[in-house]
Amino acid sequence: MSREEVDRALLRLGAERDAVETALLALQDHPGRRLLDGAALSGRTQERWAVAAHGLSVLWSLFDRYAEALASARAVRSRRNKPGAPELAELSELLGGAAVTVSGSQLPGSAGPVPARLVEQISLAELLERMNGWYAVVLDVVSAADAVWSALPTRIDLLLAELGRVQMLSGSVGVRPGAHPMADDLAELGRELTTLRAEVRADPLALWRPGRVPPQGGGGLGHPAPSGVVDAERFDRAGRALDGIRVELEGLLRLRDEAQERLVQVGDLLQRADSTLAEARRARGEVLAKIAATEVPAVPGPASALRERIAQAADLQQTGQWHRLAPLLDSLEDAAAKELARARQSLTEVAAPLAVRAELRGRLEAYKAMAARLGVAEDPEVIERFEKARWLLWSAPCDLRAGAEAVGRFQQALRPAARTAETIQDGQGA
Repeated sequence: MSREEVDRALLRLGAERDAVETALLALQDHPGRRLLDGAALSGRTQERWAVAAHGLSVLWSLFDRYAEALASARAVRSRRNKPGAPELAELSELLGGAAVTVSGSQLPGSAGPVPARLVEQISLAELLERMNGWYAVVLDVVSAADAVWSALPTRIDLLLAELGRVQMLSGSVGVRPGAHPMADDLAELGRELTTLRAEVRADPLALWRPGRVPPQGGGGLGHPAPSGVVDAERFDRAGRALDGIRVELEGLLRLRDEAQERLVQVGDLLQRADSTLAEARRARGEVLAKIAATEVPAVPGPASALRERIAQAADLQQTGQWHRLAPLLDSLEDAAAKELARARQSLTEVAAPLAVRAELRGRLEAYKAMAARLGVAEDPEVIERFEKARWLLWSAPCDLRAGAEAVGRFQQALRPAARTAETIQDGQGA
C-alpha cells in the first residue's frame, strides 16, 4: 500500500470504528435488551436470548480487537511523517492482512462445525463482517422482544381492567357464573387474558412473526432492525368477545329501565285483543240474528296462557333476573301483537256479512238519489223495485243474495232514463 492508500484506509477504518461503537452503545442501552436481561424467560425467547446475550459479549470482545488493531496501525503510521518501505509493508499487513487475533466465535446457523481452534487470525474486513453478523443476531432478538412488550402487555392490562368493569356490570343484571353462560364466558376470558399476559412477559418471541422480506442491509451495524409484526390475534379475539358480551349486557341494562313500560304495553295489546274479540262475539250474535243462511265462523277465546306468561315476566322483573326476562319479554311482545292481529282478523271474518249488507244499503241509497236526479223517482216501477230492495235489506233476518239481486234490479230500472238524459245532453252540446 502507498502512503496515500494507508492514510485513506486509516480514515475509513477510524470512521467505521466510531460507527460501530455508537451502534454497540445504542444496542447496550436498548430498552428491549434491558428488559431481556431482567426477565424470567422461557420457550423460544429463552433459547434465542441465550445465544444473543453471548453474541453481545462477543461483539464487545471483537470491537476491542478491532480498536486495538486500529490503534496499532496508527502507532506504526505515526513513527514517521513519510513511512518507508518497512513501515508500509507492516501497515499493509495490519490493515489488509489476517493480522487480528480473535477467539473462535462462529455465528449461529453457520455451515460446518464450531471451530476447534481457540483463536483465529482474520483481517479487519473479516472482523467487521463478523461483528455485522453478531449484531444482526442480537438486534433481531432485542427488537422483536421490545416490539411485543411495547404492543401487548399494556393493552392486555387495559382489557383486563375493562373485563373487570364488565363483570361488575354483569353482576348488576343478575348474570353470574354457573347461572348464565355469559358469566362463564367472562370468567374464561379472564383466564385467557391472564395466561396470555404471562406468556407475553416470559416468551415474547412466541408472538413475533418475522417479515418475509429482510430489510435492506440485513439488519447489520448501521442498518434498521429486521421487520416483522406482533401476532395479536388472541388478544384481538378476546377483545371482540368482550365487546360482544358488553353489548348484550348493555341491552339487559336497557331492559331493566324499560321492562315495566314494555310489560304495560304487552298488557295493553292483550286488552285491545280481548276488546276486539268481545266485539267479534257481539258481531257474530248480530249476524246470526239478522243475516239469513250465513256460515259464521266461531270466535276464539282469550289468550289465557299469555296472561300466565305475563305474570311470570313480572316475577322475573321483581327478582332482577333480566337475562331470563329478555327472551321472555321479546316473545311476549311478538305473541301479543299476533293475538291482536288474530282478534282483528276474527272480527273482520265474523262481521263480513254485516259489511256486505251495509255496502248494499249504501248502493241502494245512492241509486235512489240518482233516480231523483233523473226525474223518475215517482215512476211506479222504480218505486216498486226500490221498496222491494229496501224491505229485503232492512228486514231481519236479511237474505243478502236476494237483497243484492233486488238492488241490481232497481239499478236496471234507472238505465233507460239515464240513457235518455245522456242523449239530451249530447244534443244540447251539438
